[in-house]
Amino acid sequence: MSPAAAAPSRMRFAAPLAAALLIALLAAITMSGHWPELRQMVPFTSKGLVTITPSEVARVEIRAGQEAVALRRETGGWTIDDTTAAVPAELASHIDAGLRLLHVSEPARELAADELTAGSFADFGLDPPAGVVALNTAQGAVATINFGVLNPAGTSQYVRLGGAATVYLMARHVGTEWQVAGDMARRLRGQAEPAVASRGTSLLLPVSMTQVWAVEIVSAGKLTRFERDGAGNWFRHVGQHAHTANSTAHVADPAQARLIGAALDAFDTTTVETRVGRAADAAQLAQFGLTFPPVIVLLYARDSSTELARVEFGGSADSLDRYARLGPNGDVVTVAEFEVRRLTELLKAVGAGS
Repeated sequence: MSPAAAAPSRMRFAAPLAAALLIALLAAITMSGHWPELRQMVPFTSKGLVTITPSEVARVEIRAGQEAVALRRETGGWTIDDTTAAVPAELASHIDAGLRLLHVSEPARELAADELTAGSFADFGLDPPAGVVALNTAQGAVATINFGVLNPAGTSQYVRLGGAATVYLMARHVGTEWQVAGDMARRLRGQAEPAVASRGTSLLLPVSMTQVWAVEIVSAGKLTRFERDGAGNWFRHVGQHAHTANSTAHVADPAQARLIGAALDAFDTTTVETRVGRAADAAQLAQFGLTFPPVIVLLYARDSSTELARVEFGGSADSLDRYARLGPNGDVVTVAEFEVRRLTELLKAVGAGS
């Protein structure tokens, strides 16, 4: 039989075979609820600093200078040592993200022992380290990660594993996740301390302003964005900053930076006056003036478009206090009226007020 004559015969057998394979695939999907695993694919191999999977980490200790806080994994979620309640979802998400980044993020560069000198660790901010994260499994210690300073370009951070001479250059967002997580955990733990408790029931913001690199305030239908420049100084992202020669980097105006910084530092210490609970329905939201909040504040960490915190300010609770709703959990609280007024006065002072 010639090849041309054999082709129709092959096609007659191929069509039923393809149909049978398709039916078998559909049956497998129907029974399992998902696509069958492709066993022949190359398995994922971690290239991060820490080879242990995030789910195996049972305890995390985060240190910054003399400050330290430890968290342990329980059935109900992450819990701060010496407490029983699970931490808020936003803190847990940063811990999980930090563990995941340590597991999957590949160093941009490695500096082996023969490239280092006796003073290298100090030059890289690793003697002493600027921050430390210690990981433990249920069986014991696994790894200690030492975070140093940023590189001259400010894009990466020097990192060293405890007990090893090698210094790694890691993307700075890896360390940022742990800075934010440590700050949130210390702030949460400190709510019960007398010095904080004397100022009010608890602090309004879940994170310190030192970890915030961008603030957006929506007031009277207008959005105003404040950011930090490379030196950490605040500027309004329209008109109130300059660019250095031959550079696109923002440079804050000193006078504006002091004005913005003072207002945001005061906002950092805002306390909750009373806790109302969650709005039961749309009618209650309207009662609190939170259906269309007149003022909304969004806080962002460095290198992140995901908000660290969200506060919606509503109507007056009385002559001295105002309702506010916290994101992402939706709890309604009251805060002093002057706290909100300080923010709207800031907008007017920088030319952004209505």
